[in-house]
Amino acid sequence: MSELPWVVIRQDDNGNRYRVGRYETREEAERIADALDTRGHKQLYTIERIDQHAT
Repeated sequence: MSELPWVVIRQDDNGNRYRVGRYETREEAERIADALDTRGHKQLYTIERIDQHAT
C-alpha cells in the first residue's frame, strides 16, 4: 500500500476545513494547491503532513 502523507486542505471564509486530497510528495501537493488557488475563489489552500504512525 502506498503512503500518502501529504494533504491539501481547503479552508473557507467561515473557517471550515476540508481535505481536498492526499499525495505522495510535498511537491505534488503544492502543485495541486497552487492550481486550485488560481481559480479566483476566496478559499485558502494549505499543505499538511499526516503522521502515519499516530494512534
